Amino acid sequence: MSFLTQQLGPGLVDAAQARPSDNCVYSVELQLPRKAAALAHLDRGRPPPPREALAIVFFGGQPQPNVSELVVGPLPHPSYIRDVTVERHGAPLPYHRRPMLGTEFAQMWKHLKEVELPKAPVFLASVFNYNGSTLAPLQATPSGLRSGDRTTWIALHHNISGVGIFLHPVGLELLLDHRALDPARWAVQQVFYLGRYYADLGQLEWEFKAGRLEVVRVPLPLPNGPSSLRPRSAPGPLPPLQFSPQGSQYSVQGNLVVSSLWTFTFGHGVFSGMRIFDIRFKGERVAYEVSVQECVSIYGADSPKTMMTRYLDSSYGLGRHSRGLVRGVDCPYQSTMVDIHILVGQGTVQLLPGAVCVFEEAQGLPLRRHHNHLQSHFYGGLAGSALVVRSVSSVGNYDYIWDFVLHPNGALEGRVHATGFVNTAFLSGGEESLLFGNRVGEGVLGTVHTHAFHFKLDLDVAGLKNWVVAEDVVFKPVAAPWSPEHQLHRPQLTRQVLGREDLTAFSLGSPLPRYLYLAANQTNAWGHRRGYRIQVHSPLGIHMPLESDMERALSWGRYQLVVTRRKEEESQSSSIYYQNDIWTPTIAFADFINNETLLGEDLVAWVTASFLHIPHAEDVPNTVTLGNRVGFLLRPYNFFDEDPSIFSPGSVYFEKGQDAGLCSVNPVACIPHLAACIPDLPPFSYQDF
Repeated sequence: MSFLTQQLGPGLVDAAQARPSDNCVYSVELQLPRKAAALAHLDRGRPPPPREALAIVFFGGQPQPNVSELVVGPLPHPSYIRDVTVERHGAPLPYHRRPMLGTEFAQMWKHLKEVELPKAPVFLASVFNYNGSTLAPLQATPSGLRSGDRTTWIALHHNISGVGIFLHPVGLELLLDHRALDPARWAVQQVFYLGRYYADLGQLEWEFKAGRLEVVRVPLPLPNGPSSLRPRSAPGPLPPLQFSPQGSQYSVQGNLVVSSLWTFTFGHGVFSGMRIFDIRFKGERVAYEVSVQECVSIYGADSPKTMMTRYLDSSYGLGRHSRGLVRGVDCPYQSTMVDIHILVGQGTVQLLPGAVCVFEEAQGLPLRRHHNHLQSHFYGGLAGSALVVRSVSSVGNYDYIWDFVLHPNGALEGRVHATGFVNTAFLSGGEESLLFGNRVGEGVLGTVHTHAFHFKLDLDVAGLKNWVVAEDVVFKPVAAPWSPEHQLHRPQLTRQVLGREDLTAFSLGSPLPRYLYLAANQTNAWGHRRGYRIQVHSPLGIHMPLESDMERALSWGRYQLVVTRRKEEESQSSSIYYQNDIWTPTIAFADFINNETLLGEDLVAWVTASFLHIPHAEDVPNTVTLGNRVGFLLRPYNFFDEDPSIFSPGSVYFEKGQDAGLCSVNPVACIPHLAACIPDLPPFSYQDF
């Protein structure tokens, strides 16, 4: 930051105090090196590429306000700045596309409290028991209806400490125009209350005093009411505890995770959140990058704030909103907790204590097993376990739990669970309002919405040159050779190499090949091309109609799976600037798919996992993770000569006649001896409030 401050001049303001008309550094994070340079270092011992940072700077104080992206390096002693805005976006970035600073949010609420709400003191006090602090704003995004707008619908909710404000709408919404760089010129354009629109709050106050306004009085929520997460029963027995009787079978060194099977490094993008790199199984790289790209939710209701809401959460910051994880709840108690440092929205580095956890997950299910009683009697099996790296993004009302899971058979899983509070609207209409959800409280509508998550899978299957192969099965009639008068229908494989990008763009709802994998030019011991299969674990979601003027910015959501040639200029499928200008995306994911060859190329798979959520009574106070999980699985397909988990030291095998209670025969029999003592647990602490 000191180097940026020196280079950009004395007019730079700390983003934590910046006004729209100021110049400020919005964020600084790692600039990822080019893949070729990284691999030259990792694989061939070349010098590491220069370590660089990417700074996003708001120039609100220039004659032509704009957003600039600057690469700064080499770290830790920078000597150069390079403007990469046009290189990355094809044109300068207009100022109206900038993400909102915390100071802008605060100034918006200050304007409403000090300028607008005083226009209706009797109405607010009589109908909502407003005393100056019992209302809080929740806003829609995008802000407006066309490029250049910065007009935001803001819904008011009751605000009581310790209570989820998201479940307490009062039915009053205001449209604030905050395009001007001078907040003194901001103004409310319209007011919405109980299905009707008004010019301003003064009109609402006048009609209320005149007895012409139909109102619904909304009492303040109770601190221990239905929306509270305070326990409703006395503490009981402690929950089951997962622990490793002989200590963790992995180590964390900075951001490098090493186990006997897997090694990888993890990162935490300020905006895109969790990502892992250089993922190797038994020393062999299977993926260069596996990362979250975007997280979108689209809402519907009959109030303007909710019907306008399309949240692109990378704009708010999936990494920025990763908060400290709670031992024994968010992660197993013995997890390794890792701190994260970010620089966004303020001029100093912020510590996110314990925002990532790494742990071994006992899955309570055998990874494999067989009990044989034909000819001979034996049992063989392996308890299912996996290495997990986790973070949680608490973006507004929702909490997204991100996991990358690495299994002992060489499979790699990405999954996300959704929990938190649902967004709601005031239930003012009749049956028409129930077209948008279910009633979940007194005068409260849980509003229907979609969730969609986009992942980038940069696989390197036995090298950089890969092919896309689809396999399926058809039933073919055949005369039984031993009895030709009888016909059988036997399943038979179909196999196709998908040689161009258009052939691998599988639209949402279209059938995927039952087996789709990336294959190398190498073969395993049995002559089959080594491969990794891609499975999408997602119910059938729903995408925005193609005719929508917002769809192009979200065009990755058209496809449940796409495979493209890897390009440095196609490194991300979304942008933080789309939230405030969703109508004119500088780069649309759909343009990545231009029918280029995929034969023997460095390939990237892009996966969309999505689901529909119609909130219901059981979503109060919180949506549960159970049933709200989607993701993908990468699993070896002829990559090995046999299942590598057979070499796991935890494998169990014994035969009839052997004493399975002996440690020398069965390692599971050792557990009562090795785990007889209470584990040495770290003291509980939490420092992220």
